[in-house]
Amino acid sequence: MDTFALTLAAILIAGAPLVLATLGETLTEKAGIINLSLDGSILLAAMAAFACSATFDSPWLGLVAGAAVGAAIAGVLGLIGIFLGQSQLAVGFILTLLSRDLAYFLGHKFSRQPGPDLGLWTIPGLGDVPFVGLIFGSQSPVVYLSLTAIFACWWWMYRTEGGMRLRAVGESPRAAFGRGIRVRLVRLYYCLAGGALVGLAGGAYSLAVKPGWGRPQGCEGAGWIALAIVIFGGWHPVRTALGAFFFAALQVSGIHLQELFPSIPAPVFQVAPFPMMILTLLAVNMGRMGWVQDIVRRHPFLKSFSKSWSIEAPAALGQDFDPKKGL
Repeated sequence: MDTFALTLAAILIAGAPLVLATLGETLTEKAGIINLSLDGSILLAAMAAFACSATFDSPWLGLVAGAAVGAAIAGVLGLIGIFLGQSQLAVGFILTLLSRDLAYFLGHKFSRQPGPDLGLWTIPGLGDVPFVGLIFGSQSPVVYLSLTAIFACWWWMYRTEGGMRLRAVGESPRAAFGRGIRVRLVRLYYCLAGGALVGLAGGAYSLAVKPGWGRPQGCEGAGWIALAIVIFGGWHPVRTALGAFFFAALQVSGIHLQELFPSIPAPVFQVAPFPMMILTLLAVNMGRMGWVQDIVRRHPFLKSFSKSWSIEAPAALGQDFDPKKGL
């Protein structure tokens, strides 16, 4: 039982940065903006967080620097994609390549250098509780931050007027504009907020999950996984968070399987979570396939299951909105 609890604790710390990144992208895409710069943003934020932390000997200042970098990159995407009407996909892809190269170029002098990390937080009394204490009693601050962010994003999106405006500009910007909502400003705000969460994810990687900076960095590729998990979770903060922890569980399982099967090359277990995630995405999206829908129509009792499969993106995702034209 203790081994299982420690495994869950490892999954929480491995999945915490990915949770922050997926929540950030969920907020951005719910507003109708596609941010493909995640992978580069996470790398550049990870570098900036570690560099700032090492320079000023303050990991918390480093975490703030990571969030600022993520917001700045998202701001560039927002200004070009929202106000200039350029392709969000093209701009995001260019930004991720530019940010990745900048991260390794600017962070060269910090490569393989020692620096502070966020350490662990211990909750008094909780460590004495059987099973639960092993999971939550002494954890990295980013774990508590990610768990808090899940609830905060869900509450904001579905229980507040601000969340209603967020969903409105992502589903029907024309109708939202007709009700007096400043669509472009709302989209820019959530682009910045989502980018800040992505930046926090980068800082969490270099200051908590794998403290330090080097090439290749352990978080490389995490942005693309986060984008896939947003689809996996159906643009819902709780489901995307579960998807992030599921991917982290695959990674942790790979480590344990590597110990059990030493004769199998280590890269096999390192790569295995990625195709498994792809297969899971295919399974989740099967409900949208024509032949599956035909089976559901023939067997009405399957409708309840098909509803859980259905994944609908925000209706205006990736679409430009010009308030002068009203569309």
